[in-house]
Amino acid sequence: MNQTSALSDEQLLHAFQSGNKQAYELIYERYWMILFRHAQKILQDEEEAKDVIQEVFTTFWLKAESLLPTQPIAAFLYATTRNKVLDHLKRTKVKTKYIEALRLIMEQHSPAPDERIIEKELARQIENEIQLLSPRMREIFRLSREQHQSYKEIAKELNISDNTVKKQISTALHILRNKFQVFFSLF
Repeated sequence: MNQTSALSDEQLLHAFQSGNKQAYELIYERYWMILFRHAQKILQDEEEAKDVIQEVFTTFWLKAESLLPTQPIAAFLYATTRNKVLDHLKRTKVKTKYIEALRLIMEQHSPAPDERIIEKELARQIENEIQLLSPRMREIFRLSREQHQSYKEIAKELNISDNTVKKQISTALHILRNKFQVFFSLF
């Protein structure tokens, strides 16, 4: 490796492109610490900087074949480091914004335990009232509200007219609204 360490970057790149894995190791040793310090200075995090530099050398490994022998390795590695650092900062910024937005949503929309109890009780009462509807009206109402079928789909399935479906759903909603008018006016 002593003979290899005296080689220029151009010679090392050519050697690596020719299949000499020692040349890659020397390039890695030559540039790792410099690139790491550069990334760490920007990211202010040692582990993140190490991850970025690992990505840089992986990219170099994958793209070395396509590099021109006259292309400076240092320029390629610095440009790749800059791009990877910027990508990392963008991902971190997006992730931070997402986590913050999620936290705000959870704070704003987390129902209190008594609200959950009220919701469950209301759902139970609504279900009881739906059970009191006539069997045909209940069937039509469930197809509409629970299975999200259109009036035409319900009419076709039950072999009745669209107007009958419309009237049955309207009547069911009217009955339920009247039963729960007092409850809804409280809230």
